[in-house]
Amino acid sequence: MRKANWKGLRSVLLALGVTVLLAGIAPAQKDSAAKKNDIKQAGETSRKAAEVFNKIMREPDKAIPKELLDKAEAVAIFPGVINAAFIFGGRGGIGIVSRRTATGWSPPAFFKIGGGSFGPQIGGQKIDYIMLIMNDGGVRGLLEDKFELGGEVSVAAGPVGRSAGATTNPTIDTGILSYSRTKGLFAGAALKGAVITPDNDRNQAVYGRDAAEIIEGNSSEISSPKYVRTVAETLDKHSPGKGN
Repeated sequence: MRKANWKGLRSVLLALGVTVLLAGIAPAQKDSAAKKNDIKQAGETSRKAAEVFNKIMREPDKAIPKELLDKAEAVAIFPGVINAAFIFGGRGGIGIVSRRTATGWSPPAFFKIGGGSFGPQIGGQKIDYIMLIMNDGGVRGLLEDKFELGGEVSVAAGPVGRSAGATTNPTIDTGILSYSRTKGLFAGAALKGAVITPDNDRNQAVYGRDAAEIIEGNSSEISSPKYVRTVAETLDKHSPGKGN
C-alpha cells in the first residue's frame, strides 16, 4: 500500500515538475520573440528614417536650411507616423533621435511619438516628422518619461530653403524646429501637443542600454549594429559631427 502511494506521489511530483518547467520556458520564448521583433522594427525604422532624410535634403531649395542643420544639437526623425482622424485625432509612430558628437553622430536611440491633433482631417494618412533639437534643453526634454512638445521647451515650425537659414535665427529662443512631409510635400509644421517618450524596450533589445545612455553617453563605447548604422552615416553626410 505504501509502495502504491509512493508511486502515485512520485507521478504527481513529476507532473508538477514538468508543468513548472514548461511555465518557465513559455515566458522565455515569448521574451525572445519580442526581442527579435523589436530588433526587426529597429532596423526597418532606421532604414526608413535615413531614406526620408535623404529625400528631404535632395532638393536644397526645398529642404532644411544647411545653416540650421549645422547648428542642431540633435535630429529626430519619425517616418510614417499614422495620423488617423476626423476633426479630432491622434498620432502614433516610432522614430529615432541621434545627437551630434565629437566623433560624428551618436547611434540612433529609439523613441515613440503620440498625442492629440486638431484640424480639418478626414481619413488616415502617414506623415514623416523631422525635428531639429537646437540646444541642450531640448535634448534633456526628450529624455523625460513623457515630453510634450511646446511645454517647457519651445517648438516652432522650421523654415525651408537655402535662404531661410541665413535670414532667420530661431535658435536663440526655440528649442525645437519641426517639419512634416506628406505626399512629397515638405514644410515647417508646428507639432505642439505631441508627446515623445523613449522606447526603451527597443533600445534595450538593440543596445542593452536606455535612451539616456545612448544620447548622453560616450558613443565610441556603444556597439552600433549594422542594421541601424545607416542613420548616423546619413546625418554625417549632410552635416558632419563636431569633430569632422
